[in-house]
Amino acid sequence: QVQLVESGGGLVQAGGSLRLSCATSGRTTRRFHMGWFRQAPGKEREFVASISWSGDSIYYEDSVKGRFTISRDNAKNTVYLQMNSLKPEDTAVYFCGADEYYYADPGRYEYEYDYWGHGTQVTVSS
Repeated sequence: QVQLVESGGGLVQAGGSLRLSCATSGRTTRRFHMGWFRQAPGKEREFVASISWSGDSIYYEDSVKGRFTISRDNAKNTVYLQMNSLKPEDTAVYFCGADEYYYADPGRYEYEYDYWGHGTQVTVSS
């Protein structure tokens, strides 16, 4: 079994920055693709960013390109999401997902991920 725990969320003013972390345990996840998703109130969960197990392939949702950076430290079994130039519309609960059974590049759909954390709240005030 794999456990994922997100941290680093909080309240920040528009234009500010936050760094989210997703620590995994139970089994090593260094061969898993990893992804970040978010869910705003009243909306469905949406893709934010994903990274391959090697870190060679990275994908972003269009609205966060140039502002967010996903990275990973396989020695620490941790994935990060650096969020800069935050906007009120970035307000959401951010979830980390782990994809163990992949066939190709890291995905952008929920069903592609096998394990999930409980999320961390990010609130951006205007």
